[in-house]
Amino acid sequence: MNTGTVINLLGGLGLLLLGMKLMTDGLRLAGGPLLRDLLSNWTRTRLRGLLSGFGLTSLVQSSSAVTVAAIGFVNAGLMTMPEAVWVVYGSNVGTTTTAWIVAFLGLKIKIKALALPFIAVGTGLWISGTVSRRASFGEALAGFGLFFLGVEVMQSAFTGLGPQLALHSGGAPGIAGLALFVGIGFVLTLAMQSSSASLVLVLTAAAGGTIGLEAAAAAIIGANVGTTSTAVFAVIGATPSAKRLAVIHVVFKVITGIIAFLILGPMLAVIVWGRKVVGFAGEPAAILALYHTCFNVLGVMVLWPLTRPLTRFVSKRFKTAEEDESAPRYLDDTVVRTPALAVNALVLELGRIAGIARRMALSAIVCSLGPCPENSREMRVLESLQLKAGKFIGKLTQEGLGQDIADALPRFLRATQYFRVVGELATEEEQLRAGMQPIPKGEVAKRIDELRRKAAAVVEFGDPEEEGFTPAKLRGLQQEFENDYQEVKQLILNAGTDGRLAVTTMTQLLELNSRIRRLVGQSVKGALMLARLRSRLPFVPPETAAE
Repeated sequence: MNTGTVINLLGGLGLLLLGMKLMTDGLRLAGGPLLRDLLSNWTRTRLRGLLSGFGLTSLVQSSSAVTVAAIGFVNAGLMTMPEAVWVVYGSNVGTTTTAWIVAFLGLKIKIKALALPFIAVGTGLWISGTVSRRASFGEALAGFGLFFLGVEVMQSAFTGLGPQLALHSGGAPGIAGLALFVGIGFVLTLAMQSSSASLVLVLTAAAGGTIGLEAAAAAIIGANVGTTSTAVFAVIGATPSAKRLAVIHVVFKVITGIIAFLILGPMLAVIVWGRKVVGFAGEPAAILALYHTCFNVLGVMVLWPLTRPLTRFVSKRFKTAEEDESAPRYLDDTVVRTPALAVNALVLELGRIAGIARRMALSAIVCSLGPCPENSREMRVLESLQLKAGKFIGKLTQEGLGQDIADALPRFLRATQYFRVVGELATEEEQLRAGMQPIPKGEVAKRIDELRRKAAAVVEFGDPEEEGFTPAKLRGLQQEFENDYQEVKQLILNAGTDGRLAVTTMTQLLELNSRIRRLVGQSVKGALMLARLRSRLPFVPPETAAE
């Protein structure tokens, strides 16, 4: 093996990996809203989820990217875990299209005639589009061209390498030899973090005569299982739902790999025998592409009846401290790279923050005299979530954002600040009430109780997720409260002036009611901002179950 051949092989592999990265990143950024809408509307049944996963992976040529995206969709609230499972299954079948492209296009045509125009057009769009969707699409086109250039360079390298390094010489490799090639395929995918790149490497090696058919098939099995490493790495530090989905992904890959290994010889024999019947040529790449497709489809068929019990099983796992309320339920790094999904995740997490602030406000308004100890814990949770949401937004601003998303991010920060102030006011009100004497019975006490009930009604209604919520009605309730507040304030002043209330009690009551007024005002502002943000996004409640 001479130095030039090694350099060509490594250079072709580098072009392949670079092309796939550009293609995947570009398509994800260009089609973020489209992917979000597609997965919002096309994952409600198992078959639709399967087809969505297949189609998306065929488009971006990366099952790892779709799997990580599916994890992000779960965290963003666009899909439930049962829905995402079928997207993952479909993505595993979709990744077989890479082998078909290489077998019937990449190894049979003059690649430069296809690749160079893609690179030229893509680079032009990328340079002229700055941060627009056009630039992302141009990046994807250029990546597609580099991908095929990498295939050509590796094909040339393996063609020259075949006579020098015939790894399949000496007959069939045997069980131990096949297991070794499974390990080689796994390590290749682990190192490159791309099963598609490993597949291209194996197919071009087989086409160039470097490895035999059975050895190449075994390496494909290993590459197929090796892609689980991407999902495992993606969920380190992620949410429990993401970890559960990753477990199902690993189980699917391992079971599929075991089945494929056990029937490797018979299935290859059937494919070789039947290739003329189905009308495709008998080149190694074509046979391997069909083998790859068959065992992935077989894996889906085997897992189909087992998926529901498997999903129920993993749903009871990973109930760790992460599911404490202070841990974000929807925010992690798997969605940052796709801004459209990240915004959806922020809306869902903001809804949780709003719910905590609302509980604190109601507790402070309606609890009896003295401190309400649960609010001190709630305040710590609220502060933690606000801090983590701010860090998440900081990461998001480093991505290429459209103008609509860039404009929305300050509103998220403002809304979290509104809800934090609600929590602070609720805590301060409890501290004020802790040292107060009971209010003397009479008209003042009665009107203050009525005012508190109206304050609680405004806060409780300020949940945009509830049916019947409208901004106009919320503002109407706030105005009614404001009218009563002014009347009660005058009543307290009059009672202090004519001696029915001690001056100290009068001052404390005025301060207490003023804080309740501010608490109501901040609650309303936060609810209106949350409603505005929700209205701009397709929202799928995370509790929605798959059919």
